[in-house]
Parts: sequence; structure tokens; C-alpha cells
Amino acid sequence: MKILKLLGVLLDYPRDTLWQHADELIDACQDESLPKHRQQQLAEFARSLFAFDPLDAQERWLGLFDRGRSMSLLLFEHIHGESRDRGQAMVDLVETYRKHGLELAEKELPDYLPLVLEYLAYRPTEEVADWLKHIQHILELLAARALERESPYALLFEILTELAQGHVDLSLMRRRVAGEVRDDTAEAMDKVWEEEAVRFGVEAPAEDCAAPTRLPSGVQRVEPKVMP
Repeated sequence: MKILKLLGVLLDYPRDTLWQHADELIDACQDESLPKHRQQQLAEFARSLFAFDPLDAQERWLGLFDRGRSMSLLLFEHIHGESRDRGQAMVDLVETYRKHGLELAEKELPDYLPLVLEYLAYRPTEEVADWLKHIQHILELLAARALERESPYALLFEILTELAQGHVDLSLMRRRVAGEVRDDTAEAMDKVWEEEAVRFGVEAPAEDCAAPTRLPSGVQRVEPKVMP
């Protein structure tokens, strides 16, 4: 699904070189897999993005996705947190990418949503549907939080949610996030730094925070090797 590649590009950190392809990306928003109103909304999002100076667009992106953890584009941040299961999940996902010919750059994290969308853009429809359904709750959560912060990026998460389940209803999720304490304020960020400064190891997961037992189709568990 080419639309997943486009959504991943628009969700990614807006590097300066993106502006060189502005017209091409705006045209790509007229994707027939989307309803007409979504095509129009997506094109308007792209036009408004490219109306920014790159430095301003980058500052806006960092302010939304790089302050606190609640809007993180790292999927396992929302699934596993800091539990030990996160490391194994990363290994599983890297192996899945390699199996299908995708090699990551040295500093790329496999659970980064734009990267996941790039991978899915070239996978069979059934596999894409399974993956999107598997992360649907995260997409809804990010959409609701972005709406709460009045961010235009909410549109991208709404479209992904619709692709996952055919419609979007964020009323329940919006009620949930309305009572959340923001983690992107200066006070919240200072508190996180204070806590991390005294953490010496990965905390064990709580007994009631087990990782999901079912993986998206195509992802296979890589069992750790036992030393003789």
C-alpha cells in the first residue's frame, strides 16, 4: 500500500531535503485508497507542512514527538515500556525485516512507526491488515493525544486508524487522555531526568504487564541462545 509509505514520510522528522519533493508528495496525497475527503485533508496537511520553514517544521515536530514518552513514535515504548520484553521484541522485529530483505542503518530503531510503515508498504494486504490491527490501540491513543494538543499530525493517526479498522471513533480514547497529566512540560521533563539519573539497570516488568502473546503476521519469535 503506497499510502503507508507516504504517511510514514509525512510522520517522519522533516529533514531539509523533504522540501525538494514537496510537489511530488502533495500530488501523492490523491491516493485512491483513501476517501476523497481524506485525500483533500492529507493534501492540505502536506501543503501546510511545506509552508513552514524547515527549521520551524522541525521544531514543531520535536515539540510533539520528542518531549516526553506519551507521543513517542517508538511502538514498543507503548507496548513494553522499559520491561525486558522490549529488547527481545526488537530482536524479533529486526530478524523479520532481514527475512524480507530490509536491512536497517546502524542507528535505526526497528519499532519506529515511519520505518514500520515503510516496511508494510511492500507487504501483502493480509499482512498489512494484521499489523495495523495489532497496533490499532496505539494509533488511536496517539490520535487522541495529538487532538488533545491541537496538533495537525492527528490527521495522520486518524487515517492510519481508519486503514486498520475501516472507521475511526476516538470518543472513548479522547475521554481517557483528557485526564492524563502532560509529560511534555518543563516540570515533567525535569522529573524524568531526575529519575533516570539514579536508575542503574532495567527494571523488571510488573506481574500484570506481560507482553502480548500474539505477534503480527510475519514476525517470528527468536529464541535466545543458551550458552553451553
